[in-house]
Amino acid sequence: MPTLGYVQRIYDFLRRHPTWVDGFWALVLLVVCAVWVLEVPDLSQVERLFAVPLSAALAVVVALRRRAPEKMLLLAIGVGLAQLALSVQTNPGDAAMLAIIYTCASNGERWSSRLALLAGLAAAPLSMVRWPPHDEYSTIWTTLLQTFFLTVIFALSWVVGDRLRTRRAYYAELEERAARLHREREAQSKAAVAAERARIARELHDVVAHNVSVMVVQADGAAYVLDAAPDQAKQALSTISTTGRQALAEMRRLLGLLRAGDDAGGEYVPQPGVDQLADLIDQVRGAGLPVRFEVAGEARPLSSGVELTAYRIVQEALTNVRKHGGDGASASVLLGFGDAALDLLIEDDGRGARHELYEQGGRDGLGQGLIGMRERIGMVGGTLDAGPRPGGGFRISAVLPLRTGR
Repeated sequence: MPTLGYVQRIYDFLRRHPTWVDGFWALVLLVVCAVWVLEVPDLSQVERLFAVPLSAALAVVVALRRRAPEKMLLLAIGVGLAQLALSVQTNPGDAAMLAIIYTCASNGERWSSRLALLAGLAAAPLSMVRWPPHDEYSTIWTTLLQTFFLTVIFALSWVVGDRLRTRRAYYAELEERAARLHREREAQSKAAVAAERARIARELHDVVAHNVSVMVVQADGAAYVLDAAPDQAKQALSTISTTGRQALAEMRRLLGLLRAGDDAGGEYVPQPGVDQLADLIDQVRGAGLPVRFEVAGEARPLSSGVELTAYRIVQEALTNVRKHGGDGASASVLLGFGDAALDLLIEDDGRGARHELYEQGGRDGLGQGLIGMRERIGMVGGTLDAGPRPGGGFRISAVLPLRTGR
């Protein structure tokens, strides 16, 4: 295919240099006009003399029509008026008028497009009035018909250019809208991540900092009364031990504070794990959603992060089925213990929500849809695959490593 590649390079070069293409056609037009000036027998010497600069001007119109369409339109109109005044009859160079009308309609300013249309509509009638046909077959009706068809040709050149302008504007609007939606989605995703980071920072301050400050105060008190009041020191050390365990527990719970939603009411509730999935599914069944629950493989101890992530994914997926699945929907949950990973598969046969709702978190802005799931899974080093099922409904597949190193 070397020839095709060579042709494509030539085409790309010509697209980058349109003035070269226009210059070539201007040269062709100039040669045709020269042949017309030299070969047409019924031209007077005065007409031949005036036809040379007018033809050159029309060639310039073609050569520079895309670089300066408005100026070239005025030049073409000036040449046309000069032809009428100097009685230089219509010639092949007048085809430049078609080219400049098309160019102004597609790329020029709006005023030049309207002026080009008016000039095109007036060109044929003025030409027929100035140089009416005198052959034996010409009648008033043939002249009118010829004028009509010439006017239609000029009008069509403007219509084609204007349609191109409209289509180009339409595609530009589509591209701008797509870029705007992309920017909005990225902004929403970044805002969701920033909000979650701020939430984690608040929890660190409210939960961990409080417990640590209590431990510091108790440790200072124990050191102060260690020799004078051993019993008080022992009690302070016991308080430090209890508070430290609470701080560790709250640190584990912190993993579950990602997008807890308004239902939590801002309270720090104990975070569940895989062992509580059966209770969760029973609760969902009691709410009217049939759920089939299966466990494959040999159960084994999991890290707190994986426990919490697995529970939250199942909880959010079943909540989405209840919200978007519609009447008669059912779901299935498969929990698979592998050698190195915990596999989760949640499917439903409902009508499902639009994919954008899962991506953007829905109109209510709660949960942030798949963004929340991906962040939860990303914290433990897992992967997520989610999307509509071919037969209807939605499918969520997650792989969570058994050893996260967290």
